[in-house]
Amino acid sequence: MPYTGPFEDRLAIRELLETYADAVTRRDAEDWGATWAEDAEWSLPDYPELGTTRGRPAIVAMWTEAMKAYPGILFQAWPGSIEVSGASATMRSYTAEVYDHDGVTKRDRGVYEDRCVKVDGRWLFSSRSFRNVHRQHGPKGC
Repeated sequence: MPYTGPFEDRLAIRELLETYADAVTRRDAEDWGATWAEDAEWSLPDYPELGTTRGRPAIVAMWTEAMKAYPGILFQAWPGSIEVSGASATMRSYTAEVYDHDGVTKRDRGVYEDRCVKVDGRWLFSSRSFRNVHRQHGPKGC
C-alpha cells in the first residue's frame, strides 16, 4: 500500500518534503538544513564524486558548496508513497529541477528513497538516497 499510517503524520511528512523543495529553490541553507535529523545520511550514488555524507553539519556544508554551481534553480518534489509506522516512516519521492548552467538549460528528474523520523514532534529526514531518472540538457532557454 503506497500510503499507510495516520493522516496527520503523512501530511506532516509531505510538508517536510515541500519545505525541502522550497528551501532548494530559495537556496536557503538554514531552512534546508532544518529538514534533516542530526545524524542523517544523504546518498547520491549517481554522483560518485559526492558519494554519501553523514551528519547534518556535513550534509549542509556539502549542499552549500554544491549550490554555488546553481545560481538559479526551480526544484519541485512530490511523494509517490508514504508509509508511517510509529515514529519512523519511509517515503518514495520524485523530483523535477530546471536550471541554467554554463549557457545550457538543464532539466533533471529523479527519485529519492527516504527514511524519516519523528523527533520532538517534528518529522525529519534520517536518510535520503537519490537516483537520476531522466536528464535533458539543451541550449539555454530550451
